[in-house]
Amino acid sequence: MDELKKELFYQPKNGYDLVDAKECVAIEDYCRGYMDFLDNARTEREAVREAVALAEAAGFKALTDDAKGIAPGEKVYSVNRGKGLMLAVGGRRPMTDGCVIGAAHIDAPRLDLKQNPLYEDGELAYLRTHYYGGIKKYQWTAIPLELHGVVCLKNGETVNVVVGRDPEDPQLVITDLLPHLAQDQMAKNASKLIEGEKLCLLAGSVPYAGEGSDRVKLAVMSILNDKYGITEADFISAELEVVPAFDVRELGLDRSMIGGYGQDDRVCSYAELKAILELDEAPERTAVCILADKEEIGSDGVTGMQSQAFERFIGQLCGDPAAVQACFSHSFCVSADVTAALDPLYAEVSEKQNAARLNYGVGLCKFTGARGKSGASDASAEVVGRIRRICDDAGVLWQMCEMGKVDQGGGGTVAKFMASRDIDVIDAGVPVLSMHAPFETTAKLDCYMTYKCMKAVYTAG
Repeated sequence: MDELKKELFYQPKNGYDLVDAKECVAIEDYCRGYMDFLDNARTEREAVREAVALAEAAGFKALTDDAKGIAPGEKVYSVNRGKGLMLAVGGRRPMTDGCVIGAAHIDAPRLDLKQNPLYEDGELAYLRTHYYGGIKKYQWTAIPLELHGVVCLKNGETVNVVVGRDPEDPQLVITDLLPHLAQDQMAKNASKLIEGEKLCLLAGSVPYAGEGSDRVKLAVMSILNDKYGITEADFISAELEVVPAFDVRELGLDRSMIGGYGQDDRVCSYAELKAILELDEAPERTAVCILADKEEIGSDGVTGMQSQAFERFIGQLCGDPAAVQACFSHSFCVSADVTAALDPLYAEVSEKQNAARLNYGVGLCKFTGARGKSGASDASAEVVGRIRRICDDAGVLWQMCEMGKVDQGGGGTVAKFMASRDIDVIDAGVPVLSMHAPFETTAKLDCYMTYKCMKAVYTAG
């Protein structure tokens, strides 16, 4: 019976029971690079800058507007308005035979400053925010916060703003009620515990010398003007993002996990980026890496996955825009996005037999969506079979999973937008604990296996 069970049953195992000492070293080496990337990529713009620097160091060149195709082994990249990035390594087969695509997103849930954010109340200065993506609002109070982004001045100059990242910088905070006075607050539904309009950054308390109103607001504006040359009106043409000020750290007494902000989905973005940068020879089919923006709010806009920027990029690689659809119909895409890991503390929301677990490898998801697979692309049996074979042949540890119980909820990825282009696609990514929180948790082994999976997909052709 034991032999028959071994032959016939699907019995996933903890990855550390399957990897050897050499691979454990490789896991640690890979994760050090990933942690450095995550620490330096606090926003999508910063993620693009970091990725471009790594790409250029690996021999990639910017794709020119007059490009007419891609040669075997040629390495190119194209930046989409500073907030998205596409890279490619030319394959031996023609583009009409399709390409192999890794698609991930580099935006993450956060708070954005409103276009007219600065005000004074009770002789304290505040900055109003509007949250971006799905967050639990109460998680963003009483934690250290940073401000990152750009301000476009009236004269057309763009100024980079970073407050709180340098150890010598001040940081910001959103205050919360003390428990002694929070009786009414604590009786509220968790979604109403903190109202969106109360997510205001405490920005200053010292008034500008002299008499009159709004003296604290003036003092704060004066500091910003001295450092960045901006006025209050310049907030109107600014993109300023509020992100947690936590450094990326190893977690657990055994250092087996990684904690940090923005792992959804920069953990998968880095995996596919690292994989394509290491393609030293021309793959069988052209390898493409997409780092997209706006996934957390529907993938809309010129930098989102629904943008025609991807069609334009593929058209340049084909050398003929008319060949794009033929290329898509023969292409294969891995939507590299995170999935929810089984949390034993909240096991009631998961169906254990089909839940992803830490240290079991990259999570393969046939479908995402919410309740009844709504909003999912739902990969075919043939596509699932293909990714299984690729992973098994390359020694990639993987697990099949779905996000939560059938009636519990769910989530989405960019997969459906690739499917709408007539591209075969499946989701694969790192299981995450505390997803969308200011501090998310992943397992090092799963991070490495996702990179190993992407490299296998690119080289398998």
